[in-house]
Amino acid sequence: MFDNLTERLERSFKILKGEGKISEINIAETLKDVRRVLMDADVSHKVAKTFTDNVKKKALGQNVINAVKPKELMIKIVHDELALLMGGEQTPVNLDGHPAIIMMAGLNGAGKTTFSGKLAKKLRTTKGKRPLLVAADVHRPAAMEQLKVLADSIDVPVYMEEGSKDAVAVARNGVDFARKNNYDLVIIDTAGRLAIDEELMQEIEAIKRAVDPQEILFVVDAMTGQDAVNTAKIFHDRLDYDGVILTKLDGDTKGGAAISIRAVVDKPIKFIGSGEKLDDIQEFNPEGMADRILGMGDIVELVKRAQENYDQKEAERLQEKIRKNKFDFEDFQKQISQIKKMGNLKNLASMIPGVGKAIKDIDIDDNAFKGIEAIISSMTPYERQNPEVIKGTRVQRIAKGSGSSVQDVNKLLKQFMETRKLMKMATSKKMMSQMMQNASRMGMGGKFK
Repeated sequence: MFDNLTERLERSFKILKGEGKISEINIAETLKDVRRVLMDADVSHKVAKTFTDNVKKKALGQNVINAVKPKELMIKIVHDELALLMGGEQTPVNLDGHPAIIMMAGLNGAGKTTFSGKLAKKLRTTKGKRPLLVAADVHRPAAMEQLKVLADSIDVPVYMEEGSKDAVAVARNGVDFARKNNYDLVIIDTAGRLAIDEELMQEIEAIKRAVDPQEILFVVDAMTGQDAVNTAKIFHDRLDYDGVILTKLDGDTKGGAAISIRAVVDKPIKFIGSGEKLDDIQEFNPEGMADRILGMGDIVELVKRAQENYDQKEAERLQEKIRKNKFDFEDFQKQISQIKKMGNLKNLASMIPGVGKAIKDIDIDDNAFKGIEAIISSMTPYERQNPEVIKGTRVQRIAKGSGSSVQDVNKLLKQFMETRKLMKMATSKKMMSQMMQNASRMGMGGKFK
């Protein structure tokens, strides 16, 4: 997402290159171009104009010091204004209540059911919640079964009443079931429609009155652009929901919905989805999103994902093995699994400052480690624990078993042994950097894609 927007904003800022100071004359063309870029990205004319007017006001009130060039100052002002436009601060989901009740709303195809599963998994993992999913979409034939399949995949229970056509009763009974069985979080998946209609609105309003949720989250498909913002406004006028979930931000979206939806409905974006996997969910951070729009990455989100998948005891065990130069292929295989749990590899890489632009035209397959995993899986437990014994006929057997060549296996062995040495020697930032570079080559370089 945002690739085209990022490139065009960069070109807009180049207009100021070489200028000694910011003036009303030299920023006029830049801001005119910025407004055009935002409108092309599906930001409404009113929001784009207000945005550039605010940037102009703040820019003309700044004194450009010698150490900061006008272009750099303008980027900083645009960044701060973008973050402010998208809400300024991160707004957490309200989990008060016994149980806390979250109701999902939106149109068909926006991804309500899938995101209900994603949200249940995330809040169980990060907040220690005991969730119950409630299948209150009684109109779409496959909705209950879809929710059940998702719930089974993450080991979360579902309350459903097969054959019932009373969505309000199902929602109310689901909450009662949660209270009786000590579930502290209820996520209600409601019905959608192909278009907004009175029947849908009345049903959702009735569910709201019946269960009194702590949170009503409006799920919207970011691919629909400005239409998403218009739909959000109509739903908000009827439901007065508490927050927005933007889905499908990994698609060919222009990004306008993410930028302008807060300004139109005055409700925070709380979560975004950027993939089909159940781990492809993140809390929305306006500062981080402004960073990504301007090609600065989102290092805060990257660190957060790493922390969510961090195991203190495993890290201590691994550190001791590295110190003794005993790091083996079983350890390496575990590290690959940890990286894969963090989400889509290209999305992860784009969060690193300066990397997003460099990889925009590179296809980073989520199966980038598939070749390595096949080779490691073809080793015996003894060989994985003692990689130095892998020679000669062992290499040939492993290559044949993994569908790789002898050269592939030897290359992996060489890189692994070099990395193990560097890990033991890593006593400075320079050595750690060399280790990470080498590990990166093992994961994404050569034939192991």
